[in-house]
Order: sequence, then structure tokens, then C-alpha cells
Amino acid sequence: MNDLLDRIAVELGDGATAIAIPSANPVNFHQVITTLEGCPPLEIDGVLALPAGSGPHPVVIVVPGSAGISPNHVLHARTLRDAGYGVCLVDPFGARSVSSTVANQAQYSFAASAFDVLAALSTVASHPRVDPARISAQGHSRGGAAVMMAAVRTLADVVVGDLAFAGVYAAYPWCGQRFVSPAVGRTVVRAIIGDQDEWCSVMAVQAQIQAISLAGGDASLRIVPGAHHSFDRFEDVHDLPEARVSPNAPIEYLTADGSMIDPTTGLPDSSRTDLEQFRAAVAAGFGQRGARLGSVAGQPERFRDDMLAFHARVLAAG
Repeated sequence: MNDLLDRIAVELGDGATAIAIPSANPVNFHQVITTLEGCPPLEIDGVLALPAGSGPHPVVIVVPGSAGISPNHVLHARTLRDAGYGVCLVDPFGARSVSSTVANQAQYSFAASAFDVLAALSTVASHPRVDPARISAQGHSRGGAAVMMAAVRTLADVVVGDLAFAGVYAAYPWCGQRFVSPAVGRTVVRAIIGDQDEWCSVMAVQAQIQAISLAGGDASLRIVPGAHHSFDRFEDVHDLPEARVSPNAPIEYLTADGSMIDPTTGLPDSSRTDLEQFRAAVAAGFGQRGARLGSVAGQPERFRDDMLAFHARVLAAG
């Protein structure tokens, strides 16, 4: 385990332990769905902290965004633990030797991010003190995209079989990739995003939640007025000049076998990758340099209350 997770384990208190999560580095969703055994294996790190007693305990898996594990993710994990849940904080970056994807999201695929979430579900569900029927996932930004994609049964059935999240909570998620039919089974989905978000399209999140609902899922959305990206942080709103974003680029849909559909031709391409999608967005003039993040007074508390209410709903006993 790396030094960062050592410090986090101390912050999360007694009983927090390092865990290894057997994940993978697929090039795209098509590889996961059609050639699972061909995905290069990768072991990522995490910290698991459970309440005292034999359980079985409910657990929330927390997945960071493009800047990796930040103080706000540790704060949320601590808040959830204080509320009586087990928590698993995942580090997708350390094993990949990545420090940030803020300036370059193509350092590893969004399919790999979703795979990490499902791998964490499988690992946590196998723990003898965890209730496998009461595990939820909470992802932020890129992590929000990951938990939403991991909830879709087209992907989850291949990676984890019958296992399913009780719920996924997607904080200001990027919804630039989406399965044509996003059925999520019994998993409850909620997204939350500020109406001033410059990193992710509010309209794309609305469309994703509506698509899940139309596919029979229990999905809801909260749009927070006046809130920017990462409004759960106790940081003043500020510009991040190194950010590379394209929130208004076309959504790329995925077929049942994970092939990406080129929005300019309407044709699925099993070899298409995130990098080609991002290059096309920049070439079409959708790329932007710099974006703001942070909060104003009261917004982090509003996020906390919504977060706790969601997990209380989906992780209630029985």
C-alpha cells in the first residue's frame, strides 16, 4: 500500500486496513464485454474500514475523480463511517503510476474506471463481515461516471455475475459515454450536480438519468443552483487552468457489445477508444482550457445531507 493510503487508514480510525483489489486495464468497454480474459490484469489499492462487531455490515465504496484521492473524499468516508457504515476508499491511480487525469483523461480508459468499481464490489462483497446485499458506491466526477457505468447490467453481468450494488451515488458525473440501453436492475441510482458546472454537462446527466428511468430503473437527479464542480469541497471557487474539458461535445453511445458509436456516422466501431472520442471533440471545437471548481457557503453541507439521505435509503436493513 502506498504512503497516501497509509495516512488515510490512520485518519479513518481503528480497524481500517489495506486491501488489494484485482482489477484490469481494458482499452475500451468492448474488450471487457467480449474478451474479458484478454483485459490486462492490474491490482489496485484500497482502504477498508468496518464498524466493530461481526456484522454483516453495509459498506459504501468511495471512488475519487480526476485529481485522485482528495481531502473531501476522506472527509466523506469519515462522515459515512461515523454514520455507522463500513467504507472502502479506492485508489485508482497509484498502481497505474498516474498522479492526475485533469489535463489528460486518456491515460487509462473509462472502461478501466468502471472495471475498478466492479472489482471493488466483488472484493468487498467477499469479506466475511460485509453484507453483499448492502453495498453502495459513491463516485465523484470521473468516479461518478465510473459508478454509473458499473451499475449497468450489460457490463456488470459480465464482470461480477449476479452481484449488484444496492445503490450508486454519482457526484457531478461525466456522462459523455452511455450504453444505448442502460438497464440497472435493482440498483438505485442518484446523481447530483451544480447548475454552474463547467466540467460536465448538466443536460447529459439529465439525459442519462432519464434513460435509466425509461429502462425501468429507480433513478433520480438533484441539480444544485449556483453550484460549481466539486461543490462538496470546503474550498472557495477557483480556476484550474490545467483542466482540459469538453462538456458540450456529443455523447458517444455504446452498443450491447460495448462498441462505441461514432456520433458523426452513426456506425459502431469495436476498436474505437476514449482517445479517438476526445480528439474528435477537440477537432470539432468543443475543447476548453481551464475550468472552475469549489463551493460557496452551505453547499458542502447540502451535499453531505443529500449523500447521507441516499445511503440511508438504499442501505437500510432488509
